[in-house]
Amino acid sequence: MRRLVSIVLAVLLLVLAVWACPRRKKRPGYHERERRAELPTLLVSLKLREGDLIFHTSQSAQSRAIQLATHSPYSHCGMLFRQGGEWQVLEAVQPVGITPLEVWIARGQGKHFVVKRLKEAEQVLTPAVRRRLVRAGHKYRGRPYDQFFGWSDERIYCSELLWKLYFEVTGRRIGQLQKLRDFDLSHPAVQAKLRERYGEKLPLDEPVISPARLFSSPELVTVVEK
Repeated sequence: MRRLVSIVLAVLLLVLAVWACPRRKKRPGYHERERRAELPTLLVSLKLREGDLIFHTSQSAQSRAIQLATHSPYSHCGMLFRQGGEWQVLEAVQPVGITPLEVWIARGQGKHFVVKRLKEAEQVLTPAVRRRLVRAGHKYRGRPYDQFFGWSDERIYCSELLWKLYFEVTGRRIGQLQKLRDFDLSHPAVQAKLRERYGEKLPLDEPVISPARLFSSPELVTVVEK
């Protein structure tokens, strides 16, 4: 009997000790890490394919000017492919390179992103063509980012990279080319960025393909939006 009483008292003391112990507060950034940990699970559930194009709102210094000039929230884009069993994004930053998809998503505003695919992907993007797209993309790795949005291949910007890859490999023109003069250049933030890049001599007749024109291309359909 005494032994039973001792056991009960020991259990009660243990419960009281645990209850009285101060709760450990979650460190700052805990929920952020928790959300990032959920991303791989989310990505597994998405029906992604190599060659898909992904868009988001960049938080770079020039993003707002691009949004104002194109009247679109989407200011950056890349192409999806798999490497080592993981999804990666080929993108034209400084320099052109690859970024793990979960890192790319986390870098965008509000972690919002849209994935688009060629409308006739089943007929056009055979496994062999997808491999060619990825190989062609790797040839651009290491090239400097083109902050002047020129049309040469020596330097390259995000939407230019994707347009040229698809044209080179499939012959498809994804999105309509414009000239710099076709954009809305009236906002002070846009004018300030233009002066910073070009001075007083603007290349108004330079061919340009914007993320917005790629995004709205009738050649593409939306397959994922998160």
